[in-house]
Amino acid sequence: MHTALTVARKEMRAYFNSPIAYIFLVILAVVSAGLFFSEFFLAGTASLRGFFELLPIIFAFLLPAFTMRLWAEERKSGTDEILLTLPLTQTGIVAGKFAAAMLLLAIGLGLTIPVPIIVASLGNLDWGPVIGGYLGALFLGGAYLAMGLVISSFTENQVVAFLLSFIACFFFWLMGEAFILKSVPESVALVFQEASLAARFQMIARGVVDSRDVVYYACFIGFFLFVNVVTLKVRTWK
Repeated sequence: MHTALTVARKEMRAYFNSPIAYIFLVILAVVSAGLFFSEFFLAGTASLRGFFELLPIIFAFLLPAFTMRLWAEERKSGTDEILLTLPLTQTGIVAGKFAAAMLLLAIGLGLTIPVPIIVASLGNLDWGPVIGGYLGALFLGGAYLAMGLVISSFTENQVVAFLLSFIACFFFWLMGEAFILKSVPESVALVFQEASLAARFQMIARGVVDSRDVVYYACFIGFFLFVNVVTLKVRTWK
């Protein structure tokens, strides 16, 4: 726990000592709200369904750009070797980096809270799906961040880390879309639907918090964090 807190504080300082955090927060808040309200007034319904339908796509572009530096920059500058030689556990290091990324994501989502407040002022907003949507966004964002963290550890090139992370996020979003499910055999479609991060997110965003979806997200995130820990241990053994 001490290692995770130490690394998390270090990462948060690094975020806010550079333009990274500010750019991330502004883009997440402005782009998501701007795209939503561009369609909201045409729909004429007090609902945030459109807002939460946009998040998987925005996350697929934005979060890889955020995670690409988490390990790639450390590897390129050589600071990862220093970090791994300190009396810190690999599990704590990974947990700290992930916790800092999740905290910044939570701050970014918090900046979008004026969106449902504005919608509620314009009509009778059902807050159940809104709360579910934000909870699902944290799960979805956590899954994307965990994947990006692992991919960033495989290369010192941030552009490569971004592209691979984007492809991974885009794949797990696209595989749950209706046109994909209709174009593959039924057995494959069933697997795609069960494995799709975005499809499970949309269920939670409707206000249906199924324990199976929560367990799936927890296992998904845990698996990729575990892989990251293993890759660090392998590097220290070399």
